[in-house]
Amino acid sequence: MKKTFELTHPKLNLARRVDAVKHEIKKYIKRERNKTLPEDVDFWDFDCKFGDTALDAKDIHLSEINKNIDAVVTQEKTSFYLEIVAKSGYRQAKPTTSTDDEIDSE
Repeated sequence: MKKTFELTHPKLNLARRVDAVKHEIKKYIKRERNKTLPEDVDFWDFDCKFGDTALDAKDIHLSEINKNIDAVVTQEKTSFYLEIVAKSGYRQAKPTTSTDDEIDSE
């Protein structure tokens, strides 16, 4: 999804429009996560960019999307650009800590 969202609407107030945009984003992410995983892939990961325009977009984490939308609303801007691209993800093994090794040796 590469899209510029407009927060102004002739019939909807700002809060209702923001909720509609957040719902659209959530629906897109859910749809992408429900797609069949390729072989040797653990989960769907997402590369996200957020900014006023496509040229100004900065990399963000998926969990920061709503915070950035709320920041745009408090700054009273009328639009923002969001890019979400699905990619394959691989789980990393958690490293063992030295305290776990000391407990096991006793």
